[in-house]
Amino acid sequence: MTGTTHDAGFKRELEQKVRAGERLSREDGIALYESDDLAWLGGLAHEVRTRKNGDVVHFNVNRHLNMTNVCTASCAYCSFQRKPGEKDAYTMRIEEAVRLAKAMENENLTELHIVNGLHPTLPWRYYPRSLKALKEALPQVSLKAFTATEIHHFEKISGMPASEILDELIDAGLESLTGGGAEIFDWEIRQHIVDHETHWEDWSRIHRLAHEKGLKTPCTMLYGHIEEPRHRVDHVLRLRELQDETGGFQVFIPLRYQHDFVDMKDGKIRNRLQARTTMATGAEALKTFAVSRLLFDNVPHVKVFWVMHGVQTAQLALNHGADDMDGSVVEYKITHDADDYGTPNKLTRDDLLDLIRDAGFRPVERNTRYEVIREFEGPDPARRETPQPMRV
Repeated sequence: MTGTTHDAGFKRELEQKVRAGERLSREDGIALYESDDLAWLGGLAHEVRTRKNGDVVHFNVNRHLNMTNVCTASCAYCSFQRKPGEKDAYTMRIEEAVRLAKAMENENLTELHIVNGLHPTLPWRYYPRSLKALKEALPQVSLKAFTATEIHHFEKISGMPASEILDELIDAGLESLTGGGAEIFDWEIRQHIVDHETHWEDWSRIHRLAHEKGLKTPCTMLYGHIEEPRHRVDHVLRLRELQDETGGFQVFIPLRYQHDFVDMKDGKIRNRLQARTTMATGAEALKTFAVSRLLFDNVPHVKVFWVMHGVQTAQLALNHGADDMDGSVVEYKITHDADDYGTPNKLTRDDLLDLIRDAGFRPVERNTRYEVIREFEGPDPARRETPQPMRV
């Protein structure tokens, strides 16, 4: 990505808009991406995150459960999906999913994050029954489950409208949808990366419905592949407009696209994008966090998912607009089938607390609704000054 150094007048104008709480435009967003002054950008985003969230970094203790990797779609970026009959295709029986979830119970988890492939033959009933069984087994754990893409798939296999589907899932224990399936909404890019029928119209329709029913949901963006900065800005502005309407998004999560270094064990390379692109650098990741925080004036939180960014970049993101660090993940198949650059797939609570304090912030454990469970001591004042945007 080429960058330019904007003149002092442009910077001053942007700073004034941000400090006055004025909404930034599409043109502003694109211009911010063109800036190569990451220290300035990070500092401005840090001001906004501090105004909204003080010196806090939120985290929750969650686990990921993928009940099936069988999927009718073959999205260009995905190495998780398998076709029926492939050697490592799997579908869990409900009892098996419950047993796996119960095994995590002693780790003080507060949230189970459930995402699956679009299975061609599993009946619709499997999904509410799974949630009901998981909720009965782990009543204190919030169930954050299914992408809008999955809900759209359930409409097709059940013949029911999304409104009824969501009602049934909420009755079974659903507390939040997940934010996946968004990727990049602009059709110019989307047509090359997504291989299913859930695009902006259906994705937004389903989240709007969920918000009407009182659910709060996350929203995401998959960046760092074949898209350009203008597509990222367009993506955020669509979500910002929907948030104006519903107020139902709690957090925005930029997800870094991953190259597939591992998945050649069966000779099939499922991630077709990697031949056409490189992964985003750490600096580009930090710029994406900063610009997203500055554009997203109506979403309270920005989360860095350390599994996809690496621990050091995740720490730096906390000084570039992010105020939430995704929790201790034991296993996250979707990424770890496509990640071989040294990121751990498990952090203990203590690891996470150390990382947050080391970046200069005060850790606060939250639940799925962003209610505070427990506050922790901040960094040792003898070791650090007050948090400042880190220079990269």
